[in-house]
Amino acid sequence: MKLATVSVNGEETAAVISMDNIIMVKTINEMENKAWNTDLFRLIQSGQLEEMNDWYTSGGRNKLYRYPSIEAKETYFGPLYRNPRKILGVGMNYKEKAIELSGKLPEEEPVIFMKPDTSLIGMGETIQLPIQSSVVTAEAELGIIIGKTCKDIKEEDALSVVAGFTTTLDMTAKDIHSKNSRYMQRAKSFDTFFSFGPYFITADEFTEIKDIAVETVLNGKVEHRNVVANMMYQPGYIVSFFSHIMTLYPGDVIMTGTPGSVVIRKGDMVGCSIKPFKPLLNSVI
Repeated sequence: MKLATVSVNGEETAAVISMDNIIMVKTINEMENKAWNTDLFRLIQSGQLEEMNDWYTSGGRNKLYRYPSIEAKETYFGPLYRNPRKILGVGMNYKEKAIELSGKLPEEEPVIFMKPDTSLIGMGETIQLPIQSSVVTAEAELGIIIGKTCKDIKEEDALSVVAGFTTTLDMTAKDIHSKNSRYMQRAKSFDTFFSFGPYFITADEFTEIKDIAVETVLNGKVEHRNVVANMMYQPGYIVSFFSHIMTLYPGDVIMTGTPGSVVIRKGDMVGCSIKPFKPLLNSVI
């Protein structure tokens, strides 16, 4: 099932995407006599997403074309939600990227960081370059959305707690980080330095995660591309690794690393492209 958060009459509300048409969860509730939450974050947190996906896969998808809808091209997409409990990230996770930056593969454990929710923006919103930095980079990454509370989960069981995946952009004040590697948290925490959405696709839609290709796009040109199979730490390992540090909750977002970064400047349009998601695009001011 493919979902998004769209803006209708100034209100952000959850919707299902079907053949490039938008059907509000509110509409599905009315047509199906359901009471699913119309806020995507609460839908995931409450456990209702799993129930809704069961309805969708057992015949609901075939009903959607009859329900009132609007075209995706006529819709304003917001971020999937505004206030996740945690935004987590893994650095230098693709082999080529790690060798490019350090000249060698990293140690046995991944480099990790967190971002505040004040850094969060969505599709079409602007990335603001901070006055403290003269070199800002953007990185396209596959994002994991946690669907169940978990702690100390095994790698082989980790994907069972994943609700689905999304597209993300991770921004970094590169010059600040370059001064000292210990400054990474500051370099990644500026306002508007994390974007995610516009589509969220449930995990059952992916038959082979390793085949997913991630592209960093700048001004319409693909600058970097790689597949999940070339990650040093696979999504299941990443979820397990974080869960052994902290309890993960439904709606937590985990970025899995980038195939490559681009320097962004005023006037640029930067994006994350991952099929079959709608590309995530943000302008720079």
